[in-house]
Amino acid sequence: MTLVPQSLRRVHLVVVFVLLCSLFRSVAAQEPKATFEVASVRPAPADADPRTGLWSRPGVGRFFASHVPLTRLIQLAYGIDDSQIANKAGWMDTNLYDVDAKPKEGVSMTREELKPCLQALLQERFHLVAHMGTRSGRGYALVVAQDGPHLKPASAGHFAGERHPVSSGQMHVYNCSMQQLAQYLAPAAGFPIADQTGLTGSYDIDFSYNSDPEAESDLPSLDAALKKATGLLLKPRDIPVEMLVVDSVEKVPTAN
Repeated sequence: MTLVPQSLRRVHLVVVFVLLCSLFRSVAAQEPKATFEVASVRPAPADADPRTGLWSRPGVGRFFASHVPLTRLIQLAYGIDDSQIANKAGWMDTNLYDVDAKPKEGVSMTREELKPCLQALLQERFHLVAHMGTRSGRGYALVVAQDGPHLKPASAGHFAGERHPVSSGQMHVYNCSMQQLAQYLAPAAGFPIADQTGLTGSYDIDFSYNSDPEAESDLPSLDAALKKATGLLLKPRDIPVEMLVVDSVEKVPTAN
């Protein structure tokens, strides 16, 4: 009987492992993407006001959006902030659209269920081609202050990251992770924010702040309000930011 050298057996095992990994990737690539069962996408009426823009809350078994720009749809589809969209055309912020989409039976449309369906819809109707990348740039790190955090644990009855109202100067969120809080704070801070708190729970957060530093107000600044309400701080620093880079996209969606 001929013995196979141990080194050769190791090579065989490596080859088998590589082949199995390739097979698993192939099977995963062939899995059907989650899509809406029926969807209507139309340009909003010419007199549509972006201030009346709205979209459905998660978990209602349907997705609709009215008078919203394409950048908002992209944010919802990829779970990113506007500052994380690179190479976007100006019309993506100004042209408004109406969307009404129904998922397959039994799908409640949580945030995570919405993302792949809305991504597929944007790719199909707007022919969106984009890729993810990481860039290092100016931003803020969300960190715990020296005295430690003082956060209220999430109360029952709220979906993850539930926020209302969504107006500037207000931060009222429920069942919110630190990563979600960083995302919600970014527009007010003017730069991307990376969660570096090390906190893994979910919390209810409630505070108001002066959204216009140039205007007189009895409300505290964003930094002061954040620290008082949560025991967290925003520290300026270069941070890695995940970006969605738009390669190409069409202004007029294909017909329903």
